[in-house]
Amino acid sequence: MSGHSHARKIMHEKGAADSKRSQIFSKLAKELTIAAKESGGSDPMANPRLRTVIEKARAANMPADNVERAVKRATGGDASQLEEILIEAYGPGGIALLISAIGDNRNRIIGEIKQILQRNQGKMVEGGAVRWLFERRGVITIEAQEDTPLPKEELELLAIEFGAEDFYWHDHALDLYANPSTLAFLKDKLQEKGFSVVSSLGWVPKEHIQVPPEDRAGAERLFEALHDHDDVQDIYSNL
Repeated sequence: MSGHSHARKIMHEKGAADSKRSQIFSKLAKELTIAAKESGGSDPMANPRLRTVIEKARAANMPADNVERAVKRATGGDASQLEEILIEAYGPGGIALLISAIGDNRNRIIGEIKQILQRNQGKMVEGGAVRWLFERRGVITIEAQEDTPLPKEELELLAIEFGAEDFYWHDHALDLYANPSTLAFLKDKLQEKGFSVVSSLGWVPKEHIQVPPEDRAGAERLFEALHDHDDVQDIYSNL
């Protein structure tokens, strides 16, 4: 599973259902608004995070009008109510979790996520208890297709040459990890070579753990339950 967001994986798999698509667009809209409020504002060229979120929105086939409205919302009064929250927890088998959420009521969100964790063999912990197990890194995902320009080994070497610090294969896709400051350069170079990529900033575990099959199944149920919460954006673990 690595540092790849479990919510993004579920989002990709369920993107075809209309009800899920509506939820995905709603979550992306909130993330676009939060990103546009950051330093750099609504100009994607001056705001790296906004640029990466717009790319994710396009990859999810979010209508351009929806994207534009979400970005413009950053300058409106209602945008000030939105808040980004990072919740730390443990899940089945002792896996460490970082749960990113965006909403307008911190206490409600924390209370509801706490209940989801309790129903799925998890528990919330104090801030800092889990975060030290992760580091903030740039992440680029390449879907491995039959027409991928290079074999796996050559792709790995090329990515390292362009600045990737580590990589992880999962579910026919490759995650590349890099310093956030070099993420744009790495992405541009891969695109020049003909790869279709999606970039983001994510929490990558410093080490991974293995758990028994029953705990892995419980973790997947927990990921599903968390993803179904309207305010949860991303779920990272060291599973």
